Amino acid sequence: MEIAAEAPDAPSAPAVYRLIVGFFRFVLRTFFRQVEVVGIEHLPRDRGAVLVAWHPNGLVDPGLIITHSPRQVIFGARHGLFRVPVLGRLMRAVGTVPIYRAMDAATGDPNARREQNSAALDVLAEQVARGSFSCLFPEGTSHDSPHLLQIKTGAARFWYRARWQMPPDAPAPAIVPVGLHYRRKGGFRSRVLVEFHPPLDLPEFLGSLPPPNEDEEVMRPRYKALTEEIERTLREVVRATEDWELHHLMHRARKLVRAERALQAGADPGAPDMVERTLGFARVWTGYYQRKATHPEIVESLLDRVRQYDADLRILGMQDHELDHPPSVVQWKLAAMLFWQLVLVYVLLPPVLVVGFLVNLPPFLGLWALTRAMADMRKDEATLKLLVGLLLFPLTWVAVGFGAAMLHEQLTAMYPSLPHQPVLVGVGTAFSGFFGGLAALRYAELTRETSRAVRIRLSRARRRIALAHLRVERTELCALLLKMTEGLDLPGSVDAEGRIVRSP
Repeated sequence: MEIAAEAPDAPSAPAVYRLIVGFFRFVLRTFFRQVEVVGIEHLPRDRGAVLVAWHPNGLVDPGLIITHSPRQVIFGARHGLFRVPVLGRLMRAVGTVPIYRAMDAATGDPNARREQNSAALDVLAEQVARGSFSCLFPEGTSHDSPHLLQIKTGAARFWYRARWQMPPDAPAPAIVPVGLHYRRKGGFRSRVLVEFHPPLDLPEFLGSLPPPNEDEEVMRPRYKALTEEIERTLREVVRATEDWELHHLMHRARKLVRAERALQAGADPGAPDMVERTLGFARVWTGYYQRKATHPEIVESLLDRVRQYDADLRILGMQDHELDHPPSVVQWKLAAMLFWQLVLVYVLLPPVLVVGFLVNLPPFLGLWALTRAMADMRKDEATLKLLVGLLLFPLTWVAVGFGAAMLHEQLTAMYPSLPHQPVLVGVGTAFSGFFGGLAALRYAELTRETSRAVRIRLSRARRRIALAHLRVERTELCALLLKMTEGLDLPGSVDAEGRIVRSP
């Protein structure tokens, strides 16, 4: 396959940009257990692009895009963010352009702010015309909904603004939808998928180049049509649902089908990664909305059964695939393994991690309290944790290291036979706090997994009848769901072990 050359005029990312992006990539991959990126091949190499994404997670959304794009991404951001200490400097360092919105003007001349905004957009559009990438969130604000908010026409206007700054025969900037899929968007050590989708294939009416600075009345139908095209595509990328309950039930349907397929194949596919999770949800989402349009009563009846199955499963505190294993507390070997797992997790490991716990517990509790007090919506949690944690935890490590050095000075004064190494002690203690904190995060996950293992085994031993009923119900639901989607063109494909994989 022939690979297109880089855009000849695309500016290379400055060193400070690469340095800051590398640092943020490390921070995000520490905050999230796993960051998966797919679809890089869809980003153009011979021209600029406008990346469009939904906005569910505050400043984490642009952070994920900017750190995983192969080319520099220039953002426009609300000008008020530039006044935030540290954040403003970082935003300027990575080339972010301040956007002045008339709606934000409590005082002053709204027309003057519109002129400032227009000048800022011209700077962004010029960069895209030269071959750079820019990213916009057409909803205009971050939110907690499982669906898109109303899409503004700003992205469409911006695209035409960049197009006007290019030669008429030059390829138009690509419009690339970006999917951001979080497992738990506000939680430490969660998972996230960044998915770059194929560029929009615009009809001739939208893709043709109108005269520069065309009259607003003439351009308005184009702006509206392009906005509708972006909204339609983003709705499919996001897999938008009316509410969180329906979103959760679709995930339940995805999981029960996967578990039943694995059982029938006699396979153990393991936990799904974010790519499989997102593809599986997309298949359920596609089937639901297509069949709802043609067979609404059947779909609603099936949804009621999934809702009841989900409620019964949650009472047991189990997942779909856990229904297939016999009670293990009566099996001597597995019971012994569970015992030694308990000893390791709750007896042997805590003393080893005591420094990490003692050093990082106060800032962790402070950050938790601050997040609860200041985060009005779930969209703010991850942003606050990242921004405040970037300052609070390093300051704690430095303070603990300094305190350890001072304490060492006092001890050597009292006991002259001790080696006098205050700098080594201070630096070592600070690094112990850092590495101990990382180990403590993993230990917290391990304790949750161990307690869950105990609860599941005991649950199976006590509730055989309920489990047998749920296994039968899962089999029937899987058959109905697969029958409902017969003949539909669904994303991805199913492998021999029941996993959903990306289609070639």
